[in-house]
Amino acid sequence: MNFASVRIITDDVDRLVEFYEKVMGVTAERPAPIFAELVVPSCTLAIGHSQTVQLFGAGSAVAADNHTVIIEFRVHDVDAEYERLKPFVDEWVKEPTTMPWGNRAVLFRDPDGNLVNLFAPVTEEAIKRFSGRR
Repeated sequence: MNFASVRIITDDVDRLVEFYEKVMGVTAERPAPIFAELVVPSCTLAIGHSQTVQLFGAGSAVAADNHTVIIEFRVHDVDAEYERLKPFVDEWVKEPTTMPWGNRAVLFRDPDGNLVNLFAPVTEEAIKRFSGRR
């Protein structure tokens, strides 16, 4: 089994696509106006309009209502990413901080309120834990 993607359901696909294109530094693939995918070697972030929810079952997902999932990206330099993203991130949850498990991290919310974490392993133990992972 291979992990394929995470999909965010939104009422405004264009707004969320534009935001994540800036965060991830890639251009989204748009096979349909109500669906997009941002593809990087380690993962795919899919964004679907709330109109697509009916295809999975009415009420199976609700746009802008996530309170449990954190979307995480490993980066080379958390502090540099923080400075790069400052102009267009409206809500910072945690400024760059080294966490007890050895990752330096910065957390913010996307335009729909989803929590996003950019992190880099910085301690010897954390670097070892991530060695060999994409």
